[in-house]
Amino acid sequence: MVCDNPKAYAITRADLHGVPVAILPSRLFTSRKDHEKLVVSILKDLQVDLVVLAGYMRLFTPYFVNAYKGKILNIHPSLLPAFKGAHAIRDAFEAGAKETGVSVHLVTAALDAGPVMARAKVKRTPADTLDSLEKKIHRAEHALYPKAIGDFLKKRRN
Repeated sequence: MVCDNPKAYAITRADLHGVPVAILPSRLFTSRKDHEKLVVSILKDLQVDLVVLAGYMRLFTPYFVNAYKGKILNIHPSLLPAFKGAHAIRDAFEAGAKETGVSVHLVTAALDAGPVMARAKVKRTPADTLDSLEKKIHRAEHALYPKAIGDFLKKRRN
């Protein structure tokens, strides 16, 4: 696992399961590409053939996307192509969307624009607050992502 936040709970989870962890705060690098070159080097050394993003809030450069083209999955808290970007839940809430959800998509160089591999819809009720909608979205993400990753891997094997 590669992480840029040394306080991320995911590090504890990785340690519990014996997953190697590299903590690489991006601010320590002079450019995004320099950061990505090191990440790609680490992933290649470990023979990683699928990159699964969670909480990654930066766009990749074409260098990284090309290194793992068709092998980078991301989960996004909206029914893409609606509400792209970092504030999708808030944007859907403020727009009054009656239905939103989550999308698992392949990462491309464009923001939240890769092919959608899986979706889960989330209904918004009149009683929902932004906080309650966020909780519904996160529950949907936690249910959908592992299944979508498994489905993706099965398709690759066949």
